[in-house]
Amino acid sequence: MIRPVRRIAAVCALGAALAACGTTGAPHAGHPAPARPAPAKPAPSATPPPTLSPGPGGLTPVFENGPRTRGKTVALTFDADMTADEGPRAAAGEHFDNPALIATLRSLKVPATVFMTGRWADEYPAEARSLGHDPRFEVANHSYSHYAFTGDCYGLPTVPADRMRSEVERAYTAIRKAGVPHPMPYFRFPGGCYDQKALRALGGLGVTAVQWDVVSGDAFATDADAVARQVLDGVKPGSVVVMHCTRSAAPTTERAVRTVVPELRKRGYRFVKVSELIGATGARR
Repeated sequence: MIRPVRRIAAVCALGAALAACGTTGAPHAGHPAPARPAPAKPAPSATPPPTLSPGPGGLTPVFENGPRTRGKTVALTFDADMTADEGPRAAAGEHFDNPALIATLRSLKVPATVFMTGRWADEYPAEARSLGHDPRFEVANHSYSHYAFTGDCYGLPTVPADRMRSEVERAYTAIRKAGVPHPMPYFRFPGGCYDQKALRALGGLGVTAVQWDVVSGDAFATDADAVARQVLDGVKPGSVVVMHCTRSAAPTTERAVRTVVPELRKRGYRFVKVSELIGATGARR
């Protein structure tokens, strides 16, 4: 459903900690091949993913959850966060990825949507490429730098209004360069913070802003059972759950997922990607 413009307060601990640390198409048919051809970029998917129609005045549409009355579906989403200035920490051995979590999702046969920053794709191109080629996952945009699109967003540095579009476009460039052939036209605001100015700035990009209605509380959590309980207590039909794909910032997520998945299946839930929930709202294609 489309929600009124507002800031969703969630993942504050993660945003504050991160801040403290600091379309292309296929080649034109019929053109002669050059002597030393450059690798062709993947052609767009035959069927475009569902998106929501723009809001009044062309504002970027916002999606928070799917229909409550069309079966028990739930989408697990994972933010692959890394800010533009965290390269030195990664070089020193800090892990902003979480291969064990991805392996668990695969072994449990759980589809998921990963919202990836461009900086994360730069740092972990092989993992980004693997996710982008696995039909169980879809990769979406989480900005390039993970800087905030509003002021006062959990201490995150702020992106100026005249750079908001380029933040999204630069992230798509980095994600494609890492080897993700078809990143989805979905965008998640860092920290979940947005306002009318941000939605207006991204108007015309063709993206749907994706929020959530269930906060897992996995950011810097030390109790996996508490994270699992919070998810299980919050899920309703059509829910979008926000979690994280960063070992250093969300170390208990993989263990929580091992509890959440079988329990929700026992309750009759089916796991889907965000695109399926958006499509179920009667969104355009």
